[in-house]
Amino acid sequence: MTDKTEKKPNLLPPLLIFTAVVALVAAGSYFAFREQTETIQGQVEVTEYRVTTKVPSRVLQLHVREGDTVRAGDLLVTMEAPEVEAKRQQADAAVEAAEALQSKADEGAREEQIRGAYELWQKAKVGVDIAQKSYDRIQNLYQEGVVTGQKRDEVKAKLEAAQADERAAKSQYDMAVNGAQRQDRQAAAAQVRRAQGAVAEVGAYQRETQLRATQDGEVTEIFPSVGELIGTGAPIMNVAVMQDIWVTFNVREDHLRHFAVGKVVEATVPALGDDAHSFKVYYIKDLGSYAAWKATKTTGQYDMKTFEVRCRPVKPIPGMRPGMSVLLK
Repeated sequence: MTDKTEKKPNLLPPLLIFTAVVALVAAGSYFAFREQTETIQGQVEVTEYRVTTKVPSRVLQLHVREGDTVRAGDLLVTMEAPEVEAKRQQADAAVEAAEALQSKADEGAREEQIRGAYELWQKAKVGVDIAQKSYDRIQNLYQEGVVTGQKRDEVKAKLEAAQADERAAKSQYDMAVNGAQRQDRQAAAAQVRRAQGAVAEVGAYQRETQLRATQDGEVTEIFPSVGELIGTGAPIMNVAVMQDIWVTFNVREDHLRHFAVGKVVEATVPALGDDAHSFKVYYIKDLGSYAAWKATKTTGQYDMKTFEVRCRPVKPIPGMRPGMSVLLK
């Protein structure tokens, strides 16, 4: 007769399975509910200025190419504007005419005119003397009853007319000696200043045909080719001011607590490697409702706005150029 022994159940496999399930659930819960680290991507920006002209003209010569580094005052492009040169000639002629009128007003009458006016005055004075003597004789005869009163009155009228002629001749002589009136001289001087202002205006237009760099920078784009006609204010080229470079991030408002004006953040520029660089926040602005994050659930979520955050490198970063991505965690 054989003894039958009872076998004890093996609980190890179920225990291991249960433990594994619990571990997986715990790990899943940890990764599901822990605070996620998000990466905010920004882009390098730079200040640019456009080179334009005030006068319609044609591109005569481009002195730079795209990618060239320029200094303030460097000649960038030469424009051709024949109409401006024609206006300069007109303005110069107007100045000459105005200066001639001013000189005439300042110098007064010529010597010949003064001498002629003097002779006419002396002639009028002689006429007054003769008329006066004739009147004296007629007056004596009238008192003696020799001539009529009508005759005396006629001679007296001639005397008065001769005296008026003498006064008029004296006025003409005085005017020739004194020259133009003060108002006439002022008007002539104003005409000269007006003509000189026209010359200065044309000169400003002429300078607009020689376009120069206003700041140090790098030529990024050239729009026209040589020979093309450019209208007033039309852009000819863009120049990037590489010294004024910054990074723009679009930050959701629930992450905005990590940013404040004056705060320094660390970020990497993938194009330059994995090294972290320091950037200082200097500008924060709401982008408006068009950039809001809309809630997808009716409870527990809300619409969140997006803010534009700008940062400048704390120190120059060699090789960083506009358009590069910047990553911030």
